[in-house]
Amino acid sequence: MLMVGIVIGAILGSSLLKQVGTDAPLSALQASIDRLFVIVPATVVGLALLATVGVEKKYSRYTSRSTLVEREDSITLGKALRVLTANRQTGIFFTFLLVMTISLFMQEAVLEPYGGEVFGMQVSETTKLNAYWGLGTLIGISSTGFLIVPRLGKQKTAKLGCLLVAACFVLIILSGFSQNQKLLQGALFLFGLASGVTTTGAISLMLDLTAAETAGTFIGAWGLAQAMARALATVTGGAVLDVGKKLFANPVLSYGLVFALQSVGMVLAVWFLSRVNVSEFRTDAKNAIATVLEGELD
Repeated sequence: MLMVGIVIGAILGSSLLKQVGTDAPLSALQASIDRLFVIVPATVVGLALLATVGVEKKYSRYTSRSTLVEREDSITLGKALRVLTANRQTGIFFTFLLVMTISLFMQEAVLEPYGGEVFGMQVSETTKLNAYWGLGTLIGISSTGFLIVPRLGKQKTAKLGCLLVAACFVLIILSGFSQNQKLLQGALFLFGLASGVTTTGAISLMLDLTAAETAGTFIGAWGLAQAMARALATVTGGAVLDVGKKLFANPVLSYGLVFALQSVGMVLAVWFLSRVNVSEFRTDAKNAIATVLEGELD
């Protein structure tokens, strides 16, 4: 649903900005952006309220199945972090999640400027770039669980996805040298497919690295890791682009520095993932987590 939102957001943004060209006056650009920043946040807040109000009280079955009834919801952020570092395997896996997510989303801050500055695309065209990789991600997520995970397994699927993402960033850099918009769009679609493979493998593996008593903590930590990583990715992407512009006169090289760093990050994520051992988690982590919960909540 996150990727559905990205695709819809890209299409909506393109529609609201379709009258704005690269040579448009500031007043026209400001009016279009003001309208965009009223409609989108209002939609997000409305959907968030619709999705969450009253859901937990009505549907939660936690108290009927957990051995730590009414304890997990008392865990603070600090205690949650202690759970995640209670065992070597959980620490390694969440480090992998952080590195993977940062490497996936660093391009969000620079992708549209890349299309405008390097490919000469209009504002409404660059806004649609997110739709290509968002659509690819949707297809990747919906098909990986049926076609790839049963054949390769969860961990190998995540590794394959990371390596494919790294290769796609190389293709995105090469498209900049050719200034071929179709090649860029195709590379972004392939990047989306690879992102879907990575995400499905990582989430599936995450479900093996938890226990019923701490399921909420780990699912929450996944969301926390993703939020932190995406914030860091946005800041890092912009900062690396600034460094690239100081180092290189050619804009392709400046933006390419961001994409190259993402590619290296995905390879680093594979290294962390190769150190994850589900069997070790199952034998050691549950006892360590239970000890933390008992000590913190008693």
